[in-house]
Parts: sequence; structure tokens; C-alpha cells
Amino acid sequence: MPLTKLQIAPGIDKQNTEYGAEGKWVDCDNVRFRYGLPEKIGGWTKVTSDALVGATRAILTYSALNGVKYAIYGTNKKLYAYSENNYADITPTRSTGTGNITQFGTTNTSSTVTVTDSNHGALIGDFVTIASVGGAVNGISAANLQGEFEILTVPDANTYTIEAKAAATSTGNASVTANATYQVNTGAAVSLFGYGWGAGTWSTFTWDTSREGLTGAEGVLLQSAKWALDNWGEDVLSLQFDGGLFYWDTSSGLSSNLASTTNVSNAPTKSRFMLVSGDDRHVICFGTETTIGTSSTQDNMFLRWSSQETTNDWTPTATNTAGSFRLTDGNQINTAVRSRGAVMVWTDTALYQMQFIGAPLTFGFKQIGSNCGAVGINAAVDVSGTSFWMSDDSFFMFDGSVKKIPCSVQDHVFDNINPNAKQDVFCAANSDFNEVMWFYPSANSTQIDKMVAYNYAENLWYVGTLSRSSWADSGVYDNPYAAEFDATDTTATISTITGLKAGRTFVYLHETGSNDDGAAMLNHIESGDIDIADGDNFMSISRFIPDFKNQVGTVDVTLKTRPYPSGTQTSHGSFDVDTSTTKVDTRIRGRQVAVRVSSDAVDDNWRYGTMRLDIKPDGMRGG
Repeated sequence: MPLTKLQIAPGIDKQNTEYGAEGKWVDCDNVRFRYGLPEKIGGWTKVTSDALVGATRAILTYSALNGVKYAIYGTNKKLYAYSENNYADITPTRSTGTGNITQFGTTNTSSTVTVTDSNHGALIGDFVTIASVGGAVNGISAANLQGEFEILTVPDANTYTIEAKAAATSTGNASVTANATYQVNTGAAVSLFGYGWGAGTWSTFTWDTSREGLTGAEGVLLQSAKWALDNWGEDVLSLQFDGGLFYWDTSSGLSSNLASTTNVSNAPTKSRFMLVSGDDRHVICFGTETTIGTSSTQDNMFLRWSSQETTNDWTPTATNTAGSFRLTDGNQINTAVRSRGAVMVWTDTALYQMQFIGAPLTFGFKQIGSNCGAVGINAAVDVSGTSFWMSDDSFFMFDGSVKKIPCSVQDHVFDNINPNAKQDVFCAANSDFNEVMWFYPSANSTQIDKMVAYNYAENLWYVGTLSRSSWADSGVYDNPYAAEFDATDTTATISTITGLKAGRTFVYLHETGSNDDGAAMLNHIESGDIDIADGDNFMSISRFIPDFKNQVGTVDVTLKTRPYPSGTQTSHGSFDVDTSTTKVDTRIRGRQVAVRVSSDAVDDNWRYGTMRLDIKPDGMRGG
């Protein structure tokens, strides 16, 4: 008999059974499709060896007027600026005092120190910089009480504990003054759900008050801390989720650190999200205050914008373009992105289009979709005027009209996503490969550990285990930048922080080489069962002819057979295929056959073509 081509359609199909997906691929990891063919994805390497404190959930890349490139990273604990292989901590401060620390308390042989500062406003995990300590404290020198510390516990509104750089030699309180500068409050690294004690960070809520409007059996949903980042010219605006607006002056350089990140005057003090509109240049705050400066008036469906070309003029007058509007369909505004000639705004249930129309209304609003809300703050992205997003149970796009994207891996994603951590989903564009990706936490994980990708040029889906908490597309930089959070990592950080808890982010340059930061990148793709001669008879496969392009190293090919669709699958191989392999002899028998392609060595690379099999009838015996 002539050789038989093993024809497999592009994309991953997980909606069917493995037999129902005949002639299709059914599983993969670290594989993409290009030109209809599967290939190993590009590799990644650390941008620097420096680790960022906390989980990074926002990245902004841009170029300054002098051509210098910057990347801004927002974690649940810090805000960082990166340029020319250097990082700087630019986390905003919320208060600075002189002599505001009035007492230190110690226990003999312990480095834990109780700090007294009336109405300090700190939470567990916050950062304080202590300076100008007035003298030694029970055997701990002034120098060992100075520097940046992560706050360990918060016993009450007037005290907190830190880990000093040395242990005390006696127990007691010392009336020693010092200056304390507090960074903005930190938040949770991951989203979580609970019903009471233990749900979230201590002191997140006031005793005996409702939790985000949820009471009783409804429980408490606590979102991970996130940043919204955008450019104001070559400078940077940043907003913490449910926090205020801050400004960083790029010209101040990385050496200025905290001093150059300041509150934007007259702006709302509590908003869910922020961006700068297009050419009309308005700063827009979403889910913000109805009365500016009064955080208790925050309305999750209310948005307001500054006057044109300003960051600090927010009160509407007859002579400016500041204004506000309230959306109606939904419970909260979840996110927004700039698109072609408009700002797309998602609530949890609907999509609105916000367009600049000029005086007197400034912006016009049009609801363009219902039952299609975005699942979280980072769940949407715009690619060349087309918006893509994830809802609670589907994927959508807007290219002039709202369309639900048919998805061949839909059940695989939505039946296995952590419903209490959907807010952490991160949508990213990898435009060089025509991909939109959603990174998400699987059912048994609070951290992002899965990925689903849509190739919008070829209308294909594929899946993987790439865990990235945030991503910035190529453009400013030649390659994408992406962040991976490790909750257990204790690596030294950019600046010296005493008492620092575990939880670090490393930033990677993607689509470079073919390795996992110098190590082998494990990868595979596997087909569904394919009938041999329509499955009527048992057939024997005596050899196969491999077909690979751009191959480097060895590719492992495994053939899997079954006697019936519900029968036990038997693996044959794996067979090593290198660039000199012309054929591989086999002794395989079955009614259905599936193929698995993989590699597991450093520098391996491949693109699969069309394999051919030498098949002969082998009778109907055996079943």
C-alpha cells in the first residue's frame, strides 16, 4: 500500500472526545500554530537577576523624548521603574512625619520591635522607612533601627511591629523619637473568597462593618492589589485599585525614587481603574467618587474625567471640559481600554463605547453589548482597533459589533478556572504572532498557572501552562516583557528591606531563543485518535516518515493506538527523530492511532509538517 499522510487540522479541540476529535489536535503545552502548523513557542530569559517584591499585575512600556526606554511595574506591594538594566522603587508615599515615632518596645534576645506612632494607618505587609532615630534602644543601635522595614503585625491603630537588624539585650519600652515615612498601603497578592476570619489581610476592614456590601452567607470577595498605569506625555500616571492617582516625572530619573511620585492634586481619592483617553487627552477615573475627595461616595458604576490637557482640574465649570457620567447596566465597572477613536468600557455585565464629542458634553456614551461583561480589570486588550476580552463563561471580540468567539477549548478553560480568582485573569497581546492570550488560575490554584491563546489571524485556539501575571506586548521594546510571580521566593531585592516576607516577581524577555531561562523548555502536542482505514480492520504500521521544519536537536515522536474508541490506549515509543532521520521502523497494530510530538532538551526547536505512515491490513482478529 502507498504511504498514508497523517493529516491533522490546525488548532486544539477539547470540546470533543478524543475519537470525536479525529483529525485534530487535542492537547499541547508551549506550542503555537503558525501557517496552520504547530511549532514550539519562543523562549524567554530574565531581563535582569533582580526580583520585584510582590506579584506584578501591571506593566507599562514607553519611550521618553530623549529615546530612553522605560518599563513601569505595579505589584501588590510596590511600584517600580526600569530602564537601561536598572530598577528603581518609585512607590508613592502616603505620609511623612518628623518625630512621629515616639517609642520603641523590645523583648530580650528578640529582634521584633514594637513601634509607637499614633494613628499610623499601616496594615500588615506595608512598608515604613525609619530615619533619625534619637538613640539606642535596649541594646539595639540607632543604625539598626533605621532603613526600610516591612511591617509584621499591627496590634492597634497606634502600634505596629518590625524586625530590627539586631536583637535587643533587654526588655522594655524606650521613649526614643524617630521619623517615619509610610508607603501607600499594600494589598493581597492573590484574590480570594471567604466567610469571615482569615479572609484577607488583617485590618483590611473595620470591625463590625459589611465587607464590600456582602453579608452573611454571601461571603467576602477580596481582590488582589492591582495598578492601572498610563502615560501623561512621557511621564506616568498610576492608580491603585480603590485608591488615589499618582504622578511620576520621568525626567527625575531612576535615582530620585519615591520623592518624584506624588499625589495628583484635586483628583478623586478612590477609584477602581484609570486611563488617559486618546488624542483629546482627558484622564478618566472609573468606579470613582461622586464627591471628589470623599472616599465614602465611591460608586462602582460612576466615572469622571479631568479637564482636557490637565491632571488636576476635575470640577466641571463652564470654561473647562471636566465631567462625569454613570453607567446603568451592571454592578461595577471592571475595566477599559483605548480603541480606534473611542474608549471601550466594560462593566461586569455590559460593554459601552465612550467617544469624545466636544462641548458641552465632552463625551458621548453608547451601550453596544449586554451579557458580555469583562471578568476583571486585566481581562481585555485592544489590538489595532479590535477589542478582545474574557467574560464569566465566554470569549468575545468587538470589531464594529460584539461577537462571541467560537472556542474549541471553552469547557477546558471555564470548567477548570478558579471562580474566586477570576479577577486576576490577565489578557495580553502577542501581536508579532497574531495572538491574544489569557493567563488564569486553574480550579485548584490561587495563582495564575494556565494560559489559553487565540490566534485571531488563523482563527485557532491553543492552551498551555505558561504562568504570567502580567505582560507587555512588543513595540517599545523589540520583544514582549512578562512577569511571573512566585509566592515562595525569598530572593534578595532591588533595595534592602528588613523583615521582608516571601513573594517575588521575575521579569522575562519573551520570544528569544528556545529555552526556559537557559533551561530546557518542555513542550508537546498530541492528536486525537485517527482511524486507520476507517477503523474496520486492524492495521499494522511498519514505519513512519517524519516531516519537520526548522528542527534543532532531537524531537520525540510517540504513536498511540487503540482497538476501539473506548479501549485502552497503548503507547509506542518515543522514537527519537533528528535532522538526519529519514524513516523510523515500527511494529504497531491497532484500529486507531494518535501521534504525540515533544522535546525536552536545551536548544531544541521544531515545526511539525505532515507525517506519513506505512500501513498494511492486519485482519479483524483481536476484536
